[in-house]
Amino acid sequence: MPDPAQNPAMAGMPPLLLGTYTPKIDAKGRLALPAKLRGQLGPGMVMARGQERCVYLLPQSEFRRIAMQIQRTSMGNKAARDYLRVFLSGAVDQEPDKQGRILVPQMLRDYANLGTDVVVIGVGTRAEIWNSKAWEEYLAAQEQGYSDIADDVLPVVEF
Repeated sequence: MPDPAQNPAMAGMPPLLLGTYTPKIDAKGRLALPAKLRGQLGPGMVMARGQERCVYLLPQSEFRRIAMQIQRTSMGNKAARDYLRVFLSGAVDQEPDKQGRILVPQMLRDYANLGTDVVVIGVGTRAEIWNSKAWEEYLAAQEQGYSDIADDVLPVVEF
């Protein structure tokens, strides 16, 4: 990925996390982050419960942006308060060790049913850690309607 400092149009833009990786979680619960994602996530990151029983992995700045956005609406909105409680109570600061590994806490491994075989995907401003079988099932279910929903999800984009 080009260095944003060398491209003024990219200055101030968050990294764009892309791709699918299949690292392993070792017996101590450590995951070796793919080097490309590790560089884009930065030295400090936050893990949190994600949707569809995955674990979100976010750069600290993105995590703070999301938490502040939810918090702005949470006081008067019960659904937002509930979401914020679950989201923040399961969040953990992480910093990769010298080998580029992060510890996936037992609570989050249990939440996402993470064993040894996992899939890490880049989803724009975050990465997601999935149980490999759950990811295969999710992807198979979504691929069926992928082209069908494009018109509803994507704005008019010239390809």
